[in-house]
Amino acid sequence: MARTPSPVPAPSLVERAAAVDDELRLLYPDARCALDHSGPFQLLVATVLSAQTTDARVNTVTPGLFDRWPDAAALAQAEPALLEGILRPLGMQRTRAERLIGLGQGLVERHDGEVPAERDALTALPGVGRKTANVVLGNAFGVPAITVDTHVGRLSRRLGWTTHTDPLKAEQDIAALWAPERWTDGCHRLIAHGRSVCRARSPRCGDCVLLEAGLCPRVGL
Repeated sequence: MARTPSPVPAPSLVERAAAVDDELRLLYPDARCALDHSGPFQLLVATVLSAQTTDARVNTVTPGLFDRWPDAAALAQAEPALLEGILRPLGMQRTRAERLIGLGQGLVERHDGEVPAERDALTALPGVGRKTANVVLGNAFGVPAITVDTHVGRLSRRLGWTTHTDPLKAEQDIAALWAPERWTDGCHRLIAHGRSVCRARSPRCGDCVLLEAGLCPRVGL
């Protein structure tokens, strides 16, 4: 008598999350931080500036900014009006200038002008939140870190990895699914896919390798 084959168990959410990253690794092999920078100081400043604007726009002002104020000591002593002039294309230049000068002063006073490689020390600096700290840790120091920007948050909800809109809770949910070695670059790959395919409005589901592979449940779509 023929035996009825046992049903193949459905892949767990952990397995599907790893498979998503594997697919995106093939699609975006060169995904990286979109902020142009050289070293931890430049990345920290650029990331602070990226709040409420785009990485591409930040990249248009940072070359001139770093030419004039190349390190924390110089930034701490920047003339506000001159700094505001450099930052004007980003908007809110007065607030941004105050934030950067405070950041430079904090680095000088607390860390001898060097960017610390610890999350708590980073988030204690003026204008530095957890997301900014994670960007710096992951990309400047090689410390595995999950950066939940708008793209990572949106995709993680559509993929069914989290139900949270709070970045910290979403970060914790993603961390439970991915091994640490996936965290930093995996977020870059999610961001790349969010920008090119899984857009906030009119996502291109017909062109999505994740949907084709049966890895995206399209939660909320």
